[in-house]
Amino acid sequence: MQPRSFLFLQGPHGPFFGQLAAMLQRTGAKARRIGFNRGDQAFWPDKTRYTAFHGIIDTWRDTLSTYLTHHKITDLVLYGDTRPVHAAAVTLAQSAGITVHVFEEGYLRPHWVTYERGGSNGHSRLMGMSVADMREGLAQTDVDLAAAPAHWGDLRRHMFWGAVYHGILLAGRRQYPAFRPHRSLTAGQEFWLYAKRYALLPLHSAARIAASLRIRHGGFPYHLALLQLEHDASFRSHSPFATMADFLAEVISGFANGAPKHHHLVFKAHPLEDGRVNISQMIRYIARDHGITNRVHFVRGGKLALLLDHATSAVTVNSTAGQQALWRGLPLKTFGASVYSKPEFVSPQPITAFFAHPQKPDSRAYRDYRHYLLQTSQVAGGYYSSRGRRALLRSVVDLMLATADPYDALPQKDAAPKPQLRLVSGLTT
Repeated sequence: MQPRSFLFLQGPHGPFFGQLAAMLQRTGAKARRIGFNRGDQAFWPDKTRYTAFHGIIDTWRDTLSTYLTHHKITDLVLYGDTRPVHAAAVTLAQSAGITVHVFEEGYLRPHWVTYERGGSNGHSRLMGMSVADMREGLAQTDVDLAAAPAHWGDLRRHMFWGAVYHGILLAGRRQYPAFRPHRSLTAGQEFWLYAKRYALLPLHSAARIAASLRIRHGGFPYHLALLQLEHDASFRSHSPFATMADFLAEVISGFANGAPKHHHLVFKAHPLEDGRVNISQMIRYIARDHGITNRVHFVRGGKLALLLDHATSAVTVNSTAGQQALWRGLPLKTFGASVYSKPEFVSPQPITAFFAHPQKPDSRAYRDYRHYLLQTSQVAGGYYSSRGRRALLRSVVDLMLATADPYDALPQKDAAPKPQLRLVSGLTT
């Protein structure tokens, strides 16, 4: 039988893809990579199985088609499916009958990552599944539901590897003159944003603590708006908003016109917000226009649980953080397509009506949904710390080698075994 042949494209910052490839090769499979910049090249240890793509995006599809045929590729591995080179590769691979393995940040982060086949987020098979479908699959299992994580996992390491990756990319940009980032900023701008954000962590931490204390000790009911990165794939590809300013205006207007006058609105920034969009300034300007400046607050990053524990409701475009609100039984309003936007637990109300009288979710339905994810696409571990990668590698290789994808394997009682993450008193064990 011919061994499996895996082709890796772009992955999460850091050494995870290289370590995953090494593990796959120990099973007898082959692992190759096509890189698009010096950062991709630096984190691929097997230089004999690395191919640099120096062409422009218009030549990518033809180049990849030839490569897939020549090397008899059976499996395609990538991180995120919306950047142009990945979107084209997924379409081409699926038409050729090649299995597509998609990694993403965890839908139930921070202690899990997402592994799916074919697509993730708005392209995930979860989008077409009902809670009833999930309950039918769960009828075949008897594994206990894991506890809810309360904090972001590898934030500092995520930022560190991001800075390293973009620094290497910047230093070696002459080797890949045709490379263009899938985001609007240049490689140099990305590097400085990562480096600046990392350097300012202590200052931002102090400001965040002060803002959080004012809110928690303010004695007023508040609604929590969970912000995302404007350049994030979920926001760009699966939301109705062109810019973050559009979302801010929608939420503040709905709050001003619907919420009781003694309620406040708190905007919680994404932990990796780097300042490329001046969110705090936009919030102040929009709140001032609605005459509610003293009722609107901004918190820069930090632990979400501390704010959610006392919130009245939550609103977001389609952030995975919305699931922490659902876990606590909080009413949740979303605007974009997301894997958890099920009618049982996400409010269908217009934003003004939501702030006036938010509808609570069906918590039992959400727990069944969450249980289903933990038995299928959520894999314990992380990309950015050595501990997280070790945990991830223990189980994800078996999932990739399994005949059926996780969603099909569960009802067949054929799922590859996954180590369960156990949380005791808030500590990972």
